[in-house]
Amino acid sequence: MKPFRSRTAIEQLAEHLRGEIQTGALGETLPGVHRLAKELGVSPKSVVAAVAQLEHEGLLRGQGAGRRCRVLPPKGNAPAGLRIRILLYEKASRSALHIVDLHHRLTDAGHQPEFAVKDLHQLGMDPAKVARFVKANPADGWVVGSGSLGVLQWFADQQLPVFAFFGRHIDLPIAGVGVKKITAMLTAVRRLVALGHQRIVMLVREERRKPQPGWMEQTFLDELGRLGIPAGSYNLPDWKDSREGFHRGLDSLFQHTPPTALIISESLLFAAAQQHLARRGIVAPEHISLICDDPDPLFAWYEPAISYFRWDSAPLVRSVVRWANLLACGKRSHAKTFYEAKFVEGGMIGPVRH
Repeated sequence: MKPFRSRTAIEQLAEHLRGEIQTGALGETLPGVHRLAKELGVSPKSVVAAVAQLEHEGLLRGQGAGRRCRVLPPKGNAPAGLRIRILLYEKASRSALHIVDLHHRLTDAGHQPEFAVKDLHQLGMDPAKVARFVKANPADGWVVGSGSLGVLQWFADQQLPVFAFFGRHIDLPIAGVGVKKITAMLTAVRRLVALGHQRIVMLVREERRKPQPGWMEQTFLDELGRLGIPAGSYNLPDWKDSREGFHRGLDSLFQHTPPTALIISESLLFAAAQQHLARRGIVAPEHISLICDDPDPLFAWYEPAISYFRWDSAPLVRSVVRWANLLACGKRSHAKTFYEAKFVEGGMIGPVRH
């Protein structure tokens, strides 16, 4: 039997970072000490010590005070890059900062990322149409953005190399990454109820409502019930997934029993809702409280400040690059990673006005 040796936290941290370097997930430079410490849940002193160890091993090179360490991949023949197709949720997703970052990092890692010529909306989120499209556009691996359960189930059934970048993949045997928004959502709901809100509505895309509510959406409904608020389709309404359908859905909500608070998925939908409601003379926080369940750099310019769920996209992107690098080495990973979001309260929520 091999002798057992307990490893220190610094040794474990160095091993983790060593693996990230070997798969190319960190890119050309190491993230800052405080950012790494927060992301990995360790102290900055531990990060500094682990980095020093990897510098001694020749995997990192310091570039002076205040500058990030340069990553020096291990010597040897690097595996050939892969042709990775990115199947976006919709056309507008292409300009999202995390998608732009993903494309750059895959390229830096030696791969050939390409945006698929059609997106999931153009394919109707229909597994049959996706199947025909994928078979007509072969690739070494696929990154699927915010796929529905049916679409991701099709990829899993074909055993194609696929990475689910968000979407309903939690119970499927495929690699994926996502953001855990449950805690942030519960904090937001409880805060709204404390401010006197009883008519709270969550607006999310169809694939998060059907064939049954997703994990976060069901937890939202359950929490309303736990707080004594009868919950049902009013709180998680259906609407046609188009600009016109979204506007009609909003108009319908405000016809008879208008909500006093909206939790809106995606910054794009948040901006569309805010603009549409403003045209009707409904503004936050005077007439309604608004919360977005995603961050957006533009929120820094809003006044009053947006209430939103904050999360960092950088570790999510690195998870995709790690998967692609392992795939290039002939290793199929089904690893899933989820990162915690935090509720940030801004000036667009307030007490109910009677």
